[in-house]
Amino acid sequence: MHKVDLTESAAARVAIIAQKQNKPAILRLSVEGGGCSGFQYRFDLADAVDAGDLVTETAGVRLVVDPVSLDLVDGAAVDYVESLGGAAFRVTNPNAASGCGCGASFSV
Repeated sequence: MHKVDLTESAAARVAIIAQKQNKPAILRLSVEGGGCSGFQYRFDLADAVDAGDLVTETAGVRLVVDPVSLDLVDGAAVDYVESLGGAAFRVTNPNAASGCGCGASFSV
């Protein structure tokens, strides 16, 4: 069974962003070719859940992942981290063989 988790911190941040943009609290995680390590994560607010999406819900916020991206992020967790270097969504991905310093791209 496929699984991708959304932490409470990430869910809270998505809820704030969605409310400001007057959109539903649905965060879409997808994977695209590119980045410094071969693949990169992309985050967007979605208007709806598409057929075939994996849906995870935390605190009323939904995280959706398309079937193609799911193969690359199955078992991952999406978190929202604030640090001196800034604030960002971070993916902890057990499928990534290596990553980059910025945490936005990975290889398998």
